[in-house]
Amino acid sequence: MNYKQKIKFLPIYLFSKLPMWFLFSLSDLGFIIVYYVLKYRRNTVRENLEHSFPDKSNIEIIALEKKFYSHFCDVFIEILKSTTISKKEVYKRVKVNNPELIQKYFDAGRSIIFYTSHQGNWEWLSLLSLFVPHQVTALYAPPSNGYFDNYMKMTRSRFGMICIEANKGYRTILQLHSKHVLTLNLIAGDQCPTQNSAKHWVKFLNQETAFLIGAERIAKKSNQVVIFPSYRKTKRGRYEIDLSLIEENPSLVNDNIIIEKYAMLLEKTIIESPHMWLWSHKRWKIKKQ
Repeated sequence: MNYKQKIKFLPIYLFSKLPMWFLFSLSDLGFIIVYYVLKYRRNTVRENLEHSFPDKSNIEIIALEKKFYSHFCDVFIEILKSTTISKKEVYKRVKVNNPELIQKYFDAGRSIIFYTSHQGNWEWLSLLSLFVPHQVTALYAPPSNGYFDNYMKMTRSRFGMICIEANKGYRTILQLHSKHVLTLNLIAGDQCPTQNSAKHWVKFLNQETAFLIGAERIAKKSNQVVIFPSYRKTKRGRYEIDLSLIEENPSLVNDNIIIEKYAMLLEKTIIESPHMWLWSHKRWKIKKQ
């Protein structure tokens, strides 16, 4: 952070300088406030969990719900810590288990799309700029609050990642591709489309679920390798990322195959660690006609 940024984001900057053990104690307090006092989106979380896991008892659903909120508060703390986290600390807290999968395609002159999700600490994917030898980009939807938007762009780009507004993503990634710039492009695929968006429906977590087709469209147009990253939480504030190949040659496969493979991998990851997905998101607010 430069001097002007430190002044502009001074409260967050000072907060992020606190040691992790103390920040996680604040996360524990935050859980009590968010879950029991504010009851932040508890109805949405409960409904999503009940529909996704119809075989679980009410006691199991509530236990999972609490575990999600605890993780959610940890993620919030970890995001704020990103403001000042050092490279040394990043390497202690994030490990990519099979980076050779990335290197294999970069060595072959291929760019890569990370078809990501709101799982684990999705914001810490911005730290991947420290793990790969080429340009990392991420598509994002700018929040309406300008101060928060500037803060998120600042933290996400600290180690060299380029933030691209989602409505400019298709054009920007294809421009980089046409210039033969090797890139690792982060595109989240688990947002809820609008009613008028182009979408593909998949049976996902026991429900008919709409998926945006943008990531697949970019992959097919540029024939970029598509990889799915999934998080495992080894302890508080420490993650391992496992990479799975979705498609090596997108331009050669039928439409929607990439989306369906992504949905299958994401569902498997969620079932393995259900508390680590963003259940507070209104994922199923549109229904199949």
